[in-house]
Amino acid sequence: MTIKRLSLGRAGEDQAAQYLKDMGYIIVERNYRCRLGEIDIVARDGPVMVFVEVRTRSGSGFGTALESVVYKKQLKVRQVASQYLQHRECFGGPVRFDVLALTLVPGSAAEVEHVKNAF
Repeated sequence: MTIKRLSLGRAGEDQAAQYLKDMGYIIVERNYRCRLGEIDIVARDGPVMVFVEVRTRSGSGFGTALESVVYKKQLKVRQVASQYLQHRECFGGPVRFDVLALTLVPGSAAEVEHVKNAF
């Protein structure tokens, strides 16, 4: 991955975390990693544990950010979330999978699309 793509992704994740905070979510963890993969943001929305996949694009030339969360990625996020819950042994309540799709355009505010229960 190029430095430019890493930088874009990090900027998107930072903005996504701030967006969630502004919406009243509590950020539990960012960039949780295990041998199965990574979850960008783990947050609480009231009693619900929310696993958030963040997708950031600088334009829509290769499709939208939301379109990039394909079935294979959804399965991986579910597997990592299961590992997270087993590892933390701290949560038995409802779980939700959201996608936050951001399009960053220089000189203007990010376009944010938040899909709750995305998969």
